[in-house]
Amino acid sequence: MDFPRIYLQESLSIEALISFHYFEYAKGFVFDGEQHDFWEILYVDKGEVEVRADDVIHTLQQGNMIFHKPEEFHTVHVRHAHKPPNLIVIAFACHSEAMSQLANKVVSLGDRERNMLSIITQEGFHAFLPPFDSPSVHLLERNEGASFASEQLIKAYLEILLITLIRKQAARGNVQEAQKLKQSSLQKEKAEVGLVGQIMAYLSDHLADSFTLDDLCQTFHLGKSRMKELFQSQKGMGIMEAFKLLKIEQAKTYMREGPYNITEIASLLGYTSIHYFSRDFKKTVGMSPSDYAKSVKARVQN
Repeated sequence: MDFPRIYLQESLSIEALISFHYFEYAKGFVFDGEQHDFWEILYVDKGEVEVRADDVIHTLQQGNMIFHKPEEFHTVHVRHAHKPPNLIVIAFACHSEAMSQLANKVVSLGDRERNMLSIITQEGFHAFLPPFDSPSVHLLERNEGASFASEQLIKAYLEILLITLIRKQAARGNVQEAQKLKQSSLQKEKAEVGLVGQIMAYLSDHLADSFTLDDLCQTFHLGKSRMKELFQSQKGMGIMEAFKLLKIEQAKTYMREGPYNITEIASLLGYTSIHYFSRDFKKTVGMSPSDYAKSVKARVQN
């Protein structure tokens, strides 16, 4: 019987280890810099240090890791104001495209990532012979008495560490993108609320006028579909219905205040016919203008 196999994909692979260092630098130390065609990570295990990456200068503190991409010129400077640092520096060859997500990055390691780096460091001390603290020594010499599979564990844990950090960068990017979208949405909504408010204020100031949808779209430089979309989202109705409601609410106010009769009110609100006014009023209020006026007077008398 044949058993199908699935060959596991490798999205990131460490191809070679170039150097493995653990430095304990004193105040005033300066490493003049280098550049090379492979990746290098520098982790501050203790203290503080100034690191230059091309033309950008970073001050790193305990728990920070910086990624030097291939061909990036980088230096190290321990200033007198710094706490003397302990640094883990590992250089490796990796041509996986995913590494680009860590280029120019300074990250803070969490407990999980620090534990991985601790295992990598311990296995490095087992797998290779000292010195580990000479900046000029990049030749790794295998320790013949190394524990079983030390080099494989270095490769495996280094890959897991990098994959974990890449995932965190991607997740952080997703969160930031979501925040940007949310912020953009809030700004858009605020702008829409403000625009609808302006239009409503304009309509309130022109209750005696008669507008068509085309008139209002032209006044506010909006297309019909955009105008409809705005009022549906903000008012739950079209702009012409909103304008009609403003007229009816003003009509009710006139009736409560009492200085005008129904014919005058209809005229004040831009109706050319009392019939159309009465129809709109009854449809909106649920009673005719005359019945509403009577009910208002009845409430006043009571």
